[in-house]
Amino acid sequence: MKAIVQRGYGTDEVVSFEDVAVPVVGDHDVLVRVRAASLNAADWFTMIGKPYLIRAVSGLRTPRVPVAGKALSGEVVALGAQVSGFVVGDEIWAEPNGGAFAEYASIPAERVAHKPPSLTFEQAAAVPLAGTTALQGLRDVGRLHSGQSLLVNGASGGVGTFAVQLGKAFGAEVTGVCSTRNVELVRSVGADHVLDYTRDEFTGRYDVIFDLVGNHSLSRLRSALTERGTLVLSAGEGSRVFGPIGRIIRGGILSLITRHRLEPLVAKHSVADLDLLAEFVAAGSITPAIDRTYPLSACRDAVRRLGVEHARGKIVLVP
Repeated sequence: MKAIVQRGYGTDEVVSFEDVAVPVVGDHDVLVRVRAASLNAADWFTMIGKPYLIRAVSGLRTPRVPVAGKALSGEVVALGAQVSGFVVGDEIWAEPNGGAFAEYASIPAERVAHKPPSLTFEQAAAVPLAGTTALQGLRDVGRLHSGQSLLVNGASGGVGTFAVQLGKAFGAEVTGVCSTRNVELVRSVGADHVLDYTRDEFTGRYDVIFDLVGNHSLSRLRSALTERGTLVLSAGEGSRVFGPIGRIIRGGILSLITRHRLEPLVAKHSVADLDLLAEFVAAGSITPAIDRTYPLSACRDAVRRLGVEHARGKIVLVP
């Protein structure tokens, strides 16, 4: 089969379109014919191997999992002996821990859910990981509820476009922050207010701020929170070695001495959350915003679009 293979750390130059063996299906796995896969920020940071702390998990010199990709949609073609709940031919979406950028992927069944029938494969591939990150950030960390005000900093990205839509679904008044070229996109996904960061400052007070960029200091973000507001930390470059860990630690300390909650988001794969997102899709509350679709063979162009040119919404690969 064909796959995008990463042999080292770097940008688009470290990936290539190669022939590899079809993955083996374990007893608890589902073999999927990949119909579409999406790129995520997690793929970019794993690809460049920065902050260096990432390499303690992904591999010190080369990636332990050479075929990347953590979000896909496709069709079930084989089942492990211990798998139930699926049959060959089922249309699914999934959050594998790598392996999505290929024609076939073997995925633990606990990471696979049935795809919403109303979505195309391309649309469905855009939801796992980005959608669950937005959901967990708002629901579990931000504890957002109806009647509150939400600021999404980085509202035009993959997670941001879902956060705006989910914020509205939760009954919040949503303000999105983005660049000039993305104002109409953010407005189109349902933001009540859109701020162009090249000319607008957020001057209001928000019950929840979902920070997906990390381009403001904690003190600046806290100044925009209500008295008992929550800052959800999901970005920040920090040092080359430890990345945003220092920022997260400072947030934890401030949470101990102020009325504000400054909490990091560590998203986890969840079939239950994929099923919940399917309900939001069925209700018309969320629709994936797709920036561009590339053939799998154009992997380098897609990677460059993700990490260097900065996508609007999601980038999708089609085998």
